[in-house]
Amino acid sequence: MPRRLLILGSTGSIGTQALDVVRAAPEGTFEIVGLAAGRQWEPLVAQAREHGVGLIALGDEEAAARASTEFDGQVLQGPEGLVRLVLESGADLVLNALVGAAGLGPTVATLGEGIDLALANKESLVVGGELVMQLAEATGARILPVDSEHSALWQLVEAESRSGAREPGTIDRLVLTASGGPFRGKTRAELGDVGVEQALNHPTWAMGGKITIDSATLMNKGLEVIEAHHLFGTPYDRIDVVVHPQSIIHSYVTLCDGAALAHLGHPDMKAPIAFALHHPERRPIPMRPLDLAEVGQLTFERADEETFRCLHLAREAGREGGTAPCILNAANEIAVHAFLRGAIGFLEIAEIVEATLDEVAPRGVHSFEMLYADDRSSRDAAAELVAARA
Repeated sequence: MPRRLLILGSTGSIGTQALDVVRAAPEGTFEIVGLAAGRQWEPLVAQAREHGVGLIALGDEEAAARASTEFDGQVLQGPEGLVRLVLESGADLVLNALVGAAGLGPTVATLGEGIDLALANKESLVVGGELVMQLAEATGARILPVDSEHSALWQLVEAESRSGAREPGTIDRLVLTASGGPFRGKTRAELGDVGVEQALNHPTWAMGGKITIDSATLMNKGLEVIEAHHLFGTPYDRIDVVVHPQSIIHSYVTLCDGAALAHLGHPDMKAPIAFALHHPERRPIPMRPLDLAEVGQLTFERADEETFRCLHLAREAGREGGTAPCILNAANEIAVHAFLRGAIGFLEIAEIVEATLDEVAPRGVHSFEMLYADDRSSRDAAAELVAARA
């Protein structure tokens, strides 16, 4: 029987590459039962027609209304429509590649129904990690990491478990690698007047605007630290970040005997996407094999958390727990979009995030409703801070 796959965020970088993985798979491996996007209704409709999908959703209601005039199938709209798509599509695997906190609702719906979740929306775990992991455990649904770093850690942890080393403490530390983004090695003084075009010029990965800016500030790596904490149940003081500009080592683990295991490969998101979609099998995909002699050298540096304050702020929010990561994420989304439209400078992204964390008091998490409420209040606070700087 084909795997019934629903792709949320199908018009973005992860979603389009996931469809490439589906096309490359043997016939009958997958059946696409639903597709969703934020605003890009025209490419979404084209994808639905190509894959014979009769049910789609758009987060933006105006875009959904326009799609309804051009699409013969059913079009759901708004945040509720994304959740309905999960509930009504009949999927047995959901790939959540939505951007930002908007992905949390569909994540909750997926896991609540006991459906396996291939997770590329890191904000689901950043905002609601404690409750999301509890929900997955309660329903038995699997969370399959899609981010390249977490996919690497997942594969390394699985390999170590299969080796028979099941005693607790075998894996000593998790190490996430970071490319360093376009401003690696720069000082704060040199970053004072960088523009949007420079920040979007990532040296290694081709990604969407928001995640590319997060990579430039190193907030993306901070969010990944929080995500790794929840996915692998690892304390923050045992999760490290190392800058590795070549992006060949995607992550590594150090072991109790002093050895280390690393996951290597060319920087191509199709590999972790395919691993998650085909799991527990590993299928061949059309990728160039890694030749280390051709690569020549691999270099590493300490992450500069003084210059790139967002990484430090994310670590501290993660350690504080409760709604602190939710506040961090909401403020960051507001600040990044303000930078992209030219309302604030690059260094002000971290300043807005830090000021919002000072203004909005975090609290313990007891329900998803609390997270949604603190997300809204944090966005309002961050927006006011942005407006005050205009």
